Amino acid sequence: MTTKLMSAIALVGLLGLAGCASGSEPALEVDENAASSESTTEADSGITVDANLWPLTGLPLDGGDSTLPSLAAKIDNHPLARPQVGLDQADIVFEELVEGGITRYVAVWHSTLPEEIGPVRSVRPMDPDIVSPFGGILAYSGGQQRFIEAMLDAPVASAIHGQSDVQDFFYRSTTTTAPHNVIVRAPDLVAYFADRAGPAPQFNFAPNTEASSAVSAGEELTSMRVLLSSFSAPSWEWSSEDAVFYRSQTNGAADLAISGEQLSADNVIVLFVDIQVIQDIPTTNLVDQGEGYVATGGKYLPIRWSKAASDQPIELMDSSGARILLAPGHTWIELVPGAGSGVPEGIVTIQ
Repeated sequence: MTTKLMSAIALVGLLGLAGCASGSEPALEVDENAASSESTTEADSGITVDANLWPLTGLPLDGGDSTLPSLAAKIDNHPLARPQVGLDQADIVFEELVEGGITRYVAVWHSTLPEEIGPVRSVRPMDPDIVSPFGGILAYSGGQQRFIEAMLDAPVASAIHGQSDVQDFFYRSTTTTAPHNVIVRAPDLVAYFADRAGPAPQFNFAPNTEASSAVSAGEELTSMRVLLSSFSAPSWEWSSEDAVFYRSQTNGAADLAISGEQLSADNVIVLFVDIQVIQDIPTTNLVDQGEGYVATGGKYLPIRWSKAASDQPIELMDSSGARILLAPGHTWIELVPGAGSGVPEGIVTIQ
């Protein structure tokens, strides 16, 4: 059994971070024309996926339409928001640190679109950098005006709860309490923005799991615990029987979607990122570079990552500079505080 500690962590001080992670969303005014901007982005980083495959998973199209736009959403991860709706069907999920040491998700759906997704919450300053490479749509419940304005400037259609032109695509569930209950009618929302382009590929995929970079050149692992803060330490356990990584919550309980399915991933990517507290908000710097890990097929590999611009995808490389090949399937990305962050550094424990 091998344990790797990427960096030491001091937990003192994170409890004091202020913010609106569990409160009501502030009132907002939006420019509806800007919110439905038709601009798109293209990735020219050399990341390519065969046209017969879904661009975000590398899986066969099987008659699906990859020209439809992707739908991203800011998904709540407060205990009162669980189990989330449709999260188990997302192609890619980013986990980011917000106020008070809790996390939220930016989930992206394309190859599979559930009838409903949620609950959605408010945006944060790093979200434009996360979603801009996908183009498409971002559904969220509002946020501070400066963060909304940044999203409206991004090459993504903003669909905001309470915004008049998209209000029919949101509703509040009666099974949970506000603000953890805003649900999106996903197919209707995508149909409304159907004239937007499909997403560019974000990663390179091997033809199968066995040919992926981690399986080809990595070391074996049985589990990975990702300590993002004193409150957030999810873990991933490899199941050789089901050939996926299963996710557990901080307390070790299985992390379930509302479908009853345990959240899982074919690829788990850890990126050590610079997070600074700006005006009381933990702010992840993604237009940057750093180190991390990729776990695929029961093995893991140290990596280097870089992101050249807000609208460019995250590039993953091994120690030789070769591009990382993921397994076809679903990918989770853990954004872990790195050395020099304004919050306590994270620990990744691999066994």
